[in-house]
Amino acid sequence: MQFMAAYDMMEATRNANAWLGATARTMGSFPATALVPNPAFKMLAAWGQVTERSFARMIAKPDWNIPHLSSPEGHDMIVEPKVEVSRPFGDLLRFAVSGRPKMARRILLVAPMSGHYATLLRSTVTSLLPDADVWVTDWHNARDIPVSAGKFDIEDYTLYLVEFMRHLGSDLNVIAVCQPAPLTLAATALLAEQEPEAQPRTLTLIGGPIDPDAAATDVTDFGRRVTMGQLEHSMIQQVGFQHAGVGRKVYPGLLQLSSFISMNLETHSRAMRDQILAVANGTAADHDRHNRFYDEYLAVMDMTAEFYLSTVERIFKGLEIAQNRFVVDGHRVDIGRITDVAVKTVEGGKDDISAPGQCVAALDLLTGLPDGKKASHLEPEAGHYGIFAGGSWRRNIRPLVLDFIDANASGPTPARRGNSRLRSVETKAPEGDTGRVAV
Repeated sequence: MQFMAAYDMMEATRNANAWLGATARTMGSFPATALVPNPAFKMLAAWGQVTERSFARMIAKPDWNIPHLSSPEGHDMIVEPKVEVSRPFGDLLRFAVSGRPKMARRILLVAPMSGHYATLLRSTVTSLLPDADVWVTDWHNARDIPVSAGKFDIEDYTLYLVEFMRHLGSDLNVIAVCQPAPLTLAATALLAEQEPEAQPRTLTLIGGPIDPDAAATDVTDFGRRVTMGQLEHSMIQQVGFQHAGVGRKVYPGLLQLSSFISMNLETHSRAMRDQILAVANGTAADHDRHNRFYDEYLAVMDMTAEFYLSTVERIFKGLEIAQNRFVVDGHRVDIGRITDVAVKTVEGGKDDISAPGQCVAALDLLTGLPDGKKASHLEPEAGHYGIFAGGSWRRNIRPLVLDFIDANASGPTPARRGNSRLRSVETKAPEGDTGRVAV
């Protein structure tokens, strides 16, 4: 019960801060205060508005809000997310584009389960949709999943990926973003061994910890310093009575968020201060750059305790993927069994979450794959966020990934839809933030 009480205490603290923000906003903007020529009331209202919004976003799952596409004829084509395969811990989500025929390129984006929702890849999806049919793994918040649904660890995650890839068929191109890269590599190897006809055509691994020991970061150092007992005691709590997953052991999203923010506290503090001043001066907007970024960044989800602990123990400490001895459901997965799937790795030169060297290590494990089907790219100036959602992704990495997909397509090379026009709004990190979103 002490862990359940701790979970409810965090939620009570979040709720209280949201209430304080709402109260301050109301008091500072009360009509009578306009008679008092004191800027303190404006500042109070501005602080309240920013505080209320920030703490309210922490429990809200963001909408996808993918903008319409324009057809070559100039017609608007509505993009609607649709659940194609539903499972207790995550769905296979398709972005259906109305009125558009099937595209030659079919892409599955494997989203991370590391605190943020799959909507963290919104801009990635938006950038790929003009040129491909796109699916994404939409993981569920563990606090909303009843205990009766059972466990969910890295083996279950891998089996979910196998099922999703099998469902989509062999003419598929898989892009795994950050945290799921090792497990996506394992899922592909499992298909290569057990069901070769269901293998994807290509696999692109972006900034993932295939071999965490290849390059040290704060994340890998933390994994070495802390014992599993310490992690379980300090990070794991039980979901409170307010949610459907009451009693489920989780690594709470609010606790994860505190870690994310502490990694770059000065930048986030400055961003909040600047936003309060902008609101007070009347220069802020509901969908300005700050709100677009933080509405996503602050929205966090719980992950199951067994998934978090098994990730640390088996991927970071045990190096089971890096040493090619990962076991799924009692079966040892041999990454060397991948012989037909073209594999590309992408790394950021300034990535301080999965440093250069960690992801490209996958190519050494692919002993059965010809060198002609292996590729790698290092984006020198990109941070962790930039390699899948920032300017580096849009300008350099995305075109390279599409070219890699085309070069390994079994049929005719798909034509680029250069006349596709996508009305979108870019989501950027606050100035100075290198994208320290722990995915």
